[in-house]
Amino acid sequence: MIKFEELKFKTPEREIILDITNEVSKIVKKYNIKEGICRVFIPHTTAGITINENADPSVMRDISNFLNKLIPKGGGLGYSFKHGEGNSDAHVKCSLTGHSVEIIIHENRLMLGTWQGIMFTEFDGPRNRRVYLQIQGE
Repeated sequence: MIKFEELKFKTPEREIILDITNEVSKIVKKYNIKEGICRVFIPHTTAGITINENADPSVMRDISNFLNKLIPKGGGLGYSFKHGEGNSDAHVKCSLTGHSVEIIIHENRLMLGTWQGIMFTEFDGPRNRRVYLQIQGE
């Protein structure tokens, strides 16, 4: 069995990291999969996805602060961005977080570690965003 699902939402800020673990987990549970895989894909060039700690919000702030220091809006580290929309920093940050993750499903549960969560990374909001899920299993 392979199923497709889509999450839709509007991000509230230019840059924010949102924990979407509960939303993804609810969708997976409705299919009652014993063994499988959940692919999470972001169809945007200025938003990404990653798996990281979701128990302590300071971790997401640290990641955001680090990315902003490494890749500041308007350029940095001796380079300047030339993209006409003025959001080149968002494209570069997105390349670092990536566009997809896979999570094993076992006994109808996402097999994330104790402190792991699925984090949607917005770098050019607020925008209407989509997250595609492909759920495969038996």
